[in-house]
Amino acid sequence: MSNLTTETQNDRVKAAFNNGQVLIYATEAVMGMGCDPDNQNAVEKLLALKNRPVEKGLILIAASYSQLLPYVDDKAIPPGRRPDIFSTWPAPVTFLLPKSSQAPSWITGEHASIATRVPAYAPLIELCEKLGKPIVSTSANLSGQPSCLTTNEAKQQFGEAVFYVEGVVQGRRAPSTIKDAITGKTVRGN
Repeated sequence: MSNLTTETQNDRVKAAFNNGQVLIYATEAVMGMGCDPDNQNAVEKLLALKNRPVEKGLILIAASYSQLLPYVDDKAIPPGRRPDIFSTWPAPVTFLLPKSSQAPSWITGEHASIATRVPAYAPLIELCEKLGKPIVSTSANLSGQPSCLTTNEAKQQFGEAVFYVEGVVQGRRAPSTIKDAITGKTVRGN
């Protein structure tokens, strides 16, 4: 892809994100579905498209931990747990971190924590860098259905109701591992 084409795509992605559109993009394992975590209307649109209850909460992915700081109560992370978190990232590992008072309830759902991940997949890091903030991330599929693995599969489920970011799934077979950052216990995965 030429630089001009890349710049045009980047501008279109940023405009869609800033205008509250739901994005479909490639992740390590599946097609992801996300939006601006601070835009309640965009999150509600994503939840409606996916048929997912707000109480379940959503994951935020970011280019770095510093992008997550507005949503995380950094002081509530015990010093002894910090090395596990920060030596693990970037990786397909989601940590449940204490949420800040600014973390929107439409992201955290009924939880006292917020699900966060700094991925190792370069296109996701670049996406968050382009957008200048974290992005909501959930699998692109209707609740209870298999996750979409290609843009074409996503288009069959969501049609033109979303904005498609160019990209290909990396090929990881399993969704991200989820760990409780405070206890170190694995909630999902290995």
